[in-house]
Amino acid sequence: MFDRALLPTDGSEAVGPAEETAIDLAEIHGATLHVLYIVDQPTSVSGTGEGVPGLDALLDAFEQEGQEATGDVAAQAADRGIEATSAVRRGNPHDDILTYAEDHDIDVIVMGTHGRTGVKRALLGSVTEDVVRHSEIPVLTVHRDPEE
Repeated sequence: MFDRALLPTDGSEAVGPAEETAIDLAEIHGATLHVLYIVDQPTSVSGTGEGVPGLDALLDAFEQEGQEATGDVAAQAADRGIEATSAVRRGNPHDDILTYAEDHDIDVIVMGTHGRTGVKRALLGSVTEDVVRHSEIPVLTVHRDPEE
C-alpha cells in the first residue's frame, strides 16, 4: 500500500512520536522512508539574501541542524533494516513538503501536529494544517506527547 513515506521534521522533541510512527509504518509496509527538513526562508529574504548581514551564516547553521536531525532519523530507520533517505531544503515549509512529495512519488506523509514553533492553531501546527489542506495524498498526523 505504501512504498514511499515522507517524514517532514524540524528536529524538535515534539516531532518524536511522528518519527517513531513513520519508522513503524515504513517497517510494516517495507517502504522507503524519506526524511525532510525545510529551512524556513521567509519570502522577504528568498533568493540570494544579499545585503542581509549574517543571513548566510544563520541559514547555514539551520541547514547543519537539519542534516543532523534527518541523519538521526535515517540512522534509526536503517538500524531497523528500513531504506531511508534524508534531504534538507531552503524555502517555504508547507510548499516544499508538498513539492518534495510530488517529485518523489510519495504515497503518505507522516507529520507531527506540532513542532518547534509551538501552538499556532488550536488543533494543528500551521505547517501541518497547510499540508493537510493541500495534499493530494494521505497525511497521517501524530499528536505530540501530551506531557510536553
